[in-house]
This record gives sequence, structure tokens and C-alpha cells, in this order.
Amino acid sequence: MANTSRIRVGVGGWTYEPWRGDFYPTGLAQSRELAYASERLSSIEINGTYYSTQKPATFAKWRDATPDAFMFSLKASRFATNRRVLADAGESITRFVGSGIAELGSKLGPIVWQFAPSKRFEAGDFEAFLEQLPAHVDGLKLRHVMDVRHESFKTSDYLKLARRHHVATVFTDSDEYPSFADLTADFVYARLMRADAKFAAGYSPKALDQWAELAGLWAKAEEPAQLPRIEPPHAPGSPGRTRDVFMYFINGAKERAPAAAMALLGRLS
Repeated sequence: MANTSRIRVGVGGWTYEPWRGDFYPTGLAQSRELAYASERLSSIEINGTYYSTQKPATFAKWRDATPDAFMFSLKASRFATNRRVLADAGESITRFVGSGIAELGSKLGPIVWQFAPSKRFEAGDFEAFLEQLPAHVDGLKLRHVMDVRHESFKTSDYLKLARRHHVATVFTDSDEYPSFADLTADFVYARLMRADAKFAAGYSPKALDQWAELAGLWAKAEEPAQLPRIEPPHAPGSPGRTRDVFMYFINGAKERAPAAAMALLGRLS
């Protein structure tokens, strides 16, 4: 049986007006929304770090507002990834990593480097980018995730490069972006983007059962064969092996995202 404590499920951000009076109780102070969400979910992907630099005190405030076992993932600064020559991103990478993210301490999860849908895979330039990603900050080990959004990344050459640098690749369950579940690191990062408003939990009970099963397989270091891939799955995981899994309900009918996350967590528990 999978070690479900290695599976974290959440949403993107926590400030969303349609959640107020629905997910958030009517009258809940906005300053309490992160605490409320973190008591019901096990992770949140922070999007604001993509658009602007946060202060160390802000990261510390987020850390202190959440339970001990909670974990954030962070979208890295767009100034590092939205550029023609990725080899020139070093200064922006250093600025983001040194902006105070270490204040999150044990709650610092994966860092997501999101690339524009128009950004094509160029092996030499992309490797130059990966070579500049630091392995640690202030004694904390960093885990990096590539959110690649152009079809040219659906190649074995990209998989080899990502695996050589031990970076994960976002598995995006969507028709709008390249969707492939080939693993390139020792953890899984999945963004689920098919929520439908006609379901109270955003997904049908059958679909949520299937995602719970897939999460369990990932956590047991297996590779589900039923998901889209570039290469065939590797050999099944060895008995006793585990893998961290991060799953986020994002986009689609976003108003249903917290319900979807809580429904999945209920199945995993």
C-alpha cells in the first residue's frame, strides 16, 4: 500500500473571490484564509512569486500561518524563464533563490520554472539554464520542476537532459499544453486542469477514484502506464520504495478546486 503521507494535494494560490462564502465561510477575515486553507489541504502552489519578488518577512509569515506538515511549492520568477536566451538567466535565478524563500524552512517544496508556450526546446541553451539552478539555499535542498509548454519538449532528448540534471517535469492533465507523464526526477509534480463546474467536487467520483489510484502508484515509485508518455514506462518500483507526489487542482472550473483537492485527500486517507 502506498505511503499516503508522501502525497500532497492542493490548489494554486489561496486568494480567490469566488471561494469566499463557498470554500471559505462567510465572514472569514481574508488574513485568515491561508490558515483556513492549509488546515484542509496539504500543499499550495504560490503563483505570486512568478509575477513579483516577495520579501523574506512574507515567506516567514506564510510559514508561521500553516501547520507543521504543510508544504508550499513556488513558481519561480518569470524574469528567469521568459527570455530568448536561457543561458543568460543566471542573475535572475540567483535573485529569486536569494529573495528569502529559505524562510519557509521545511515547508519549502518544489520550485516550478514555468516557460512560455512559445518557448521551444533547444538542447544547448536549455542545458545552460539547468546548469545554473542551485542545489541548495541556506542549507536547504532545492527541488526544481520544469513546466514546459511547447510540443518540441516531447522528445527523448529533453527527457535525457532533465534526468541528467535531476529536475522533474510537470505532468499537466490538459489538452491545452503538452501532456506527458515520463518521470525525470525522484518525485512527481502534477497539475490537474479538467475541473468541471457541473460536479460539486469538480470531478466525477470515478475520476477522483482514478486519480487517487494513480497517486498511490506514483508514491510507490511506480509509473502508471495509462497516462500519455514519450517513452515506455520503466520497470515497476521495488517493494518498500516511496516517492514524494505533489498534485494541484488548477484552472478548469477553479471555483471547484478546493472541493476537488479535499475529495482526493479524503480518498487517500
